[in-house]
Amino acid sequence: MIARLFMLLLALTAATARAGGHFDVDDAGTLDPGQCQYEVWAGRTGIEPLRVFHLGPACRVGPVELGLNVDRYSGPDGRIATFGPQLKWTFLGVGADDRLSAAVSASTTWDLTRGGRAGGQFVVPVSWRALDSLWVHVNLGADWATGTGARTGRGGLAGEWAMNDRVSLIVERSRAFEIWTTRAGLRFSLTPLISIDVSASRTGPQGVRGFVIGLNHEFKR
Repeated sequence: MIARLFMLLLALTAATARAGGHFDVDDAGTLDPGQCQYEVWAGRTGIEPLRVFHLGPACRVGPVELGLNVDRYSGPDGRIATFGPQLKWTFLGVGADDRLSAAVSASTTWDLTRGGRAGGQFVVPVSWRALDSLWVHVNLGADWATGTGARTGRGGLAGEWAMNDRVSLIVERSRAFEIWTTRAGLRFSLTPLISIDVSASRTGPQGVRGFVIGLNHEFKR
């Protein structure tokens, strides 16, 4: 189970969502032209525990968002460091008033510690504004494991409810590497461009608990 959770952590942090932060289900949004951002988060899963640290800078370049994901994992089985680029393109619903939007996101991940074949991820995120204060996000795609290149499907459903101008509640259910995860958390907007995310999760049939806290900062180039 620990080995599968280690693999799951690699999958869940292989791609970074602009508004999704550390949450597993991505939204269909991208950065505005001329904008950049960085995301930093840290978390732990299980009693042992497994720990993860993530750094993800990204910038809007033409019609797409280009990013870089750097991750470090540590646990009873050792440590792993990975990195890789990510590209995301919103091809539907780019207007501020559009209620339906869709994108494609692709990333590649190299295991700097153990080597082997590169892994990756391809996801189609779709976002629907059901109410002025409620977004629904749906993901469908696939993961390729680092080292072996084995492919598995992934998917997820999330609801994002703006409780007020500063606090949002996010609840999601997702599946990656054949393991289900349920996550709930809050996003606190300190300014229009800076936010802090906190969440708790339960993963797998044993309901292994996890906790994550993250910082998201957007800025002009």
